[in-house]
Amino acid sequence: MVSLELALRLKEFGLEWTPHLHDFFSIPNTALEDRLFVVSDMMIDVQRLYGQQMITFNGAVEWSLDYITIAEALWRPSESQIRSMLVERLKGKSASKITLDCSEHRCLCILTYDGKPLEFEANSASDAYARAYIFMLKESNGRA
Repeated sequence: MVSLELALRLKEFGLEWTPHLHDFFSIPNTALEDRLFVVSDMMIDVQRLYGQQMITFNGAVEWSLDYITIAEALWRPSESQIRSMLVERLKGKSASKITLDCSEHRCLCILTYDGKPLEFEANSASDAYARAYIFMLKESNGRA
């Protein structure tokens, strides 16, 4: 999934989010910033009961965070989500292509855009795709 830093930049450059089941998100600028949340229709916990680890299904959970606005949440797209968005964004663009080359310590997304190869390097595939998508957002906003 996209790192917190790049998710913030994606949002800054205009990425909008309509939450769907199983989407991951963070709540930046709070004490919960380091926690990762998932949109779910059921609360499930792993607990130790009767000396064994059990998966427990909970109907309702009450805690101090009752709700947040979508604007306060920060979507953390998965690798497949950010790649799909990048592919969709390139539809109709001439001479465009996406390739990904990963080694043990880095990933390189090569985006051929208007016939020119552009390289976006990161520690993970999702972040390399995110860097390419940020370029596309900047390009469409005239900020490249």
